[in-house]
Amino acid sequence: MHNNIVRADLDCLIEYLSQDDPRLTNGPKVEEFEKAWSNWLGVESSVVLNSGSSANDLAILALSHLKGVGEVVVSPLGWVSDIASIIHAGCKPVFVDIDLATLAPSVSAIEKAITRETKAALLVHILGLAALTQEHIELFESLDTVELIEDVCESHGATVGLKKAGSFGWMSCFSFYYAHHLTTIEGGAVCTNDMEVYETLRMLRAHGLVREVKDSAVRASIVESHKDLNPEFIFQYAAHNMRPTEIQGVLGLAQLARLDENNKARTRNLMRFLEQLDEKRFYTNFATEGSSNYAFIIILREPDTRLRDAMENKMRENGIEFRRGLSGGGNQLRQPYLRRLYPDLDPKDFPNVEHVHNYGWYVGNFPDLQVQEIDWLCEVLQGPVN
Repeated sequence: MHNNIVRADLDCLIEYLSQDDPRLTNGPKVEEFEKAWSNWLGVESSVVLNSGSSANDLAILALSHLKGVGEVVVSPLGWVSDIASIIHAGCKPVFVDIDLATLAPSVSAIEKAITRETKAALLVHILGLAALTQEHIELFESLDTVELIEDVCESHGATVGLKKAGSFGWMSCFSFYYAHHLTTIEGGAVCTNDMEVYETLRMLRAHGLVREVKDSAVRASIVESHKDLNPEFIFQYAAHNMRPTEIQGVLGLAQLARLDENNKARTRNLMRFLEQLDEKRFYTNFATEGSSNYAFIIILREPDTRLRDAMENKMRENGIEFRRGLSGGGNQLRQPYLRRLYPDLDPKDFPNVEHVHNYGWYVGNFPDLQVQEIDWLCEVLQGPVN
């Protein structure tokens, strides 16, 4: 992938830094970006952070504070922080397999995993595909005690019906890492329509400080309960410092102006790519309606190790960079941190995740990728393999 930051972004940043005394730490530009991002997404509030991984951490930490510690349903296919955030908050990940069409858990898989201890399901929108269907939405609307948390770090702008992914859940997480649809170099956000969640997230972002609360009545109530403390230094939670910088706010605002057009280009690229793949060799039946592609998805239909190795050699020979296992290194249950924590869980009990782990890759997609480059990529992938 090419670096996502263009000359116009740098010009905006230079103009901002050229002021006599530009503020650099979290301030008005971040707040302006939070409002603009919330308007674009279609939610009430957003809390911008220093990374997408921090967004995962704060979302699950807020869940544990507001709903209690318990189980969180999640797929083993995702970035490490999806599962690490559950562990960090003292909750228990409950793993479910995926549907290959969406690369996300089906409604039936989620239903089977829910127990009296379930606090939430964390659904990851993988590589631009929408993890949610209307059935998922109806399921979570019917559940009184299980919250939906969306990870949309790789799928900015994906839609389900007329709404954007990230506007359905109790909370949603985004990453603004430099290769993503929108970048602030490093960065992330948690979005919500719940004002109690919003105020909790603001405190958790900045050491748990009560002074971060926007609602003056709520802030005054907490201060009144702790008259022995300096009102500016009341720590409601044992939290972290995950604040962004004003540089991230400036870059976010500049990038947001062209996000929709960039997403259209990414989607055009994906459709041209999938149309040329050999359906006998590759899985191509992805649920692409409403997708907002992050990277080209390549999955062999059959578990053919010889073909896999030959394809990887061919991609290397042609200078094509790839990631086997899709997001985050494939099946997280094969990673050392989960093997230590859950030695009795068998990765093979999640066959679709296992198939992607062993026979799936992604290759970069970006808005200014040329059609001849896409066509050449397809020729390399499905040409004769010895």
